[in-house]
Amino acid sequence: MRSDTIVPSTTQPLEICVSADGKLHVGDREFRCALGVNGIIDANDKCEGDGKTPAGRWKLRYVMYRSDRRPSPKTRLPVTTISFSDGWCDDPRHPSYNCPVRLPFDASHEKLWRDDGIYNIVVVLGHNDAPPVPGKGSAIFMHIARPDYRGTEGCIALSEPDLETLLGLAQNETFIRITQ
Repeated sequence: MRSDTIVPSTTQPLEICVSADGKLHVGDREFRCALGVNGIIDANDKCEGDGKTPAGRWKLRYVMYRSDRRPSPKTRLPVTTISFSDGWCDDPRHPSYNCPVRLPFDASHEKLWRDDGIYNIVVVLGHNDAPPVPGKGSAIFMHIARPDYRGTEGCIALSEPDLETLLGLAQNETFIRITQ
């Protein structure tokens, strides 16, 4: 076995750690990542639309991907495809706030079917979802970074190969810890 290979433990959940300097660590490996354009904020202070990544420990819920652009990611997490009619509600006044929705949709939402490719793979994180608190942030994902790694609207973004590597390591009980 190669020394840089990470074998997920079967007795302890895998934890991915993200620091404010744009580094993501899992085991002894380090990956570059993009964070919110306005940095990281304590999750208690997170507000919808602030451009900040919420600090905390979040479960990796499931993966979505564009089957017209790529094969299904290899992962132990649940996987579903993204269709043209998939969206995510970001309207704090709507009962579907921070939940997936079908388009067309009558409230403010984000389209998941994007032309720029950053949502060709999306990992839904368990931020503000049990249950969602209106205004405390929505659509906090892990997804593909832009080539220049510029800031996100609050998500964590990695290169496509790095995101594929992480998904190959992920288990049903994988968490991501984001620190300020």
